[in-house]
Amino acid sequence: MVKQTIQIFARVKPPVRKHQQGIYSIDEDEKLIPSLEIILPRDLADGFVNNKRESYKFKFQRIFDQDANQETIFENIAKPVAGSVLAGYNGTIFAYGQTGSGKTFTITGGAERYSDRGIIPRTLSYIFEQLQKDSSKIYTTHISYLEIYNECGYDLLDPRHEASSLEDLPKVTILEDPDQNIHLKNLTLHQATTEEEALNLLFLGDTNRMIAETPMNQASTRSHCIFTIHLSSKEPGSATVRHAKLHLVDLAGSERVAKTGVGGHLLTEAKYINLSLHYLEQVIIALSEKHRSHIPYRNSMMTSVLRDSLGGNCMTTMIATLSLEKRNLDESISTCRFAQRVALIKNEAVLNEEIDPRLVIKRLQKEIQELKDELAMVTGEQRTEALTEAELLQLEKLITSFLEDQDPESRLEVGADMRKVHHCFHHLKKLLNDKKILENNTVSSESKDQDCQEPLKEEEYRKLRDILKQRDNEINILVNMLKKEKKKAQEALHLAGMDRREFRHSQSPPFRLGNPEEGQRMRLSSAPSQAQDFSILGKRSSLLHKKIGMREEMSLGRQEAFEIFKRDHADSVTIDDNKQILKQRFSEAKALGESINEARSKIGYRDRRGFKEGLRLLRDGDMSIMCRDGGQQHDKPPLRDSTQPRWTTKRNMEARGLQFSPAFLHSFLGSAVPAYFVFSCFYLVVQNFNIRGENPM
Repeated sequence: MVKQTIQIFARVKPPVRKHQQGIYSIDEDEKLIPSLEIILPRDLADGFVNNKRESYKFKFQRIFDQDANQETIFENIAKPVAGSVLAGYNGTIFAYGQTGSGKTFTITGGAERYSDRGIIPRTLSYIFEQLQKDSSKIYTTHISYLEIYNECGYDLLDPRHEASSLEDLPKVTILEDPDQNIHLKNLTLHQATTEEEALNLLFLGDTNRMIAETPMNQASTRSHCIFTIHLSSKEPGSATVRHAKLHLVDLAGSERVAKTGVGGHLLTEAKYINLSLHYLEQVIIALSEKHRSHIPYRNSMMTSVLRDSLGGNCMTTMIATLSLEKRNLDESISTCRFAQRVALIKNEAVLNEEIDPRLVIKRLQKEIQELKDELAMVTGEQRTEALTEAELLQLEKLITSFLEDQDPESRLEVGADMRKVHHCFHHLKKLLNDKKILENNTVSSESKDQDCQEPLKEEEYRKLRDILKQRDNEINILVNMLKKEKKKAQEALHLAGMDRREFRHSQSPPFRLGNPEEGQRMRLSSAPSQAQDFSILGKRSSLLHKKIGMREEMSLGRQEAFEIFKRDHADSVTIDDNKQILKQRFSEAKALGESINEARSKIGYRDRRGFKEGLRLLRDGDMSIMCRDGGQQHDKPPLRDSTQPRWTTKRNMEARGLQFSPAFLHSFLGSAVPAYFVFSCFYLVVQNFNIRGENPM
């Protein structure tokens, strides 16, 4: 229980330019309690003797000056009340003041800017935001919107508002139970699950409100409106429910008819407004008096609806709206006096918790049935009548739920009626027999299926095994073919290399002797061998092309299998690398062979030229003989005597210290000349000596 007085706040409306501003000041006393001082200047028209007060001072919990915005009002006034409602306490916020002082702007807000939202839309946003954050409880929210116009209540959320006149709508009436709790008949509660739905209900009710233009306000609300948020919360699995309600009240403004000069329909509305506010003030005065036994709540509909908010189970807050213009100072002072009387009222807010009545009813019914069963068992009363169909169906449902329940401590409670006990046993026996029959049928059907499936499985296994063997054979054949093709390709490459070498040897020119006819005869004899070599090379190349063509004529499946085997083979990368190295070395060998052939042709040309020159010198006898004389080399032979013959014998040459040997001829002809050419030269020299009649040996 929370005991506290009604909280009062003051808000000063900004002045209008064409009206003169009154004199006021906002101060704080020693206890830091803010106070508002209103100064009334003395009017000379009242005469020199004037005993009227010139200064009025009123204390509030907080005073909001002209520069206070809507956000500040909500944070300091409405937010604490909304928090207490979420905790389970009732709350009320109402605005009181003269017409045109800003009550509707404070409660509902303005429509021009989003920042002008009032207490009601901001409170809805705050409540639904907190509900989304708290997932430990289950919340339900309902909205109602009541309008009291000329002491008659109307539901602003009634969908017939737009199509019917106000008099044709059903009126909201007040009903009171023995506990003096108020119930409103014909007032609908609309559930709102989101903030958007709640705001739509608010806008619908504001559209249906009674608004009229008066000399004090261009859009004056001519009725009292009570926007109520009903909130209930419950923890999962708990039987305790918390109920709370928040009244957001926008009272119609009081006005002095003599001052405003209204008439006709507006005058009637002003009478009812002032009368209901008068009854409200009477209730406030009665509550502020300590020894007052009777509180006149029933004098008006508004005080009856707000009975809990005024001196009851509620946390109430009042906002006094003040228009401190010079012409409205008297009404502002009256509003402040009313607020001071309201501050004297104490409320006792209680946490609204109760047991869910539906759960209570179920618990009581169960307890009654248990007592009846115990009584029947104690008295030994026998029941002979048969169970009804509904009772049998209920028992079967109980048995099914008992069997499906996984809790080992669950019990099947059917009472002390032996008829129900026997029926439960019979039903359980029937379920057990049905289950056994079903299991036997299932086992027999499974055995039959297995017997039928065993031959099928063996046949399928045999087929799969044959297919596997066939695939293995195909793979082995493909592998062997691949090895053969690889070996043939290597042999073909080897044969091609040998053919190229033989062909190069056959292309090299033979060394010819001094006789041109003999050289021609050697070329003619070598021509058939070259032609034979060319034919052999052509046959081998055609064989290589034939092998390559055979590989290209493989079937598509074998080619795919061969490609897959090459790709998946472990040495595929090494084989590719070796192919590249082989191609590179083949190109290098080809270039080297070309350079060798070129060098060989040059050497052959020089040998032939040197050989011819040597023969000419031998015949003419003018060549310089290279000889070895005691290890010394002589560039020229010693001068011969003219009387001696031109050609000397070997003996004469040895007598001169000269050695005549094949090494001499070899050094003479050069180290690059082949040996058989040296011996040929030696043979010609001997023949020449025989012709001259000398023995060279």
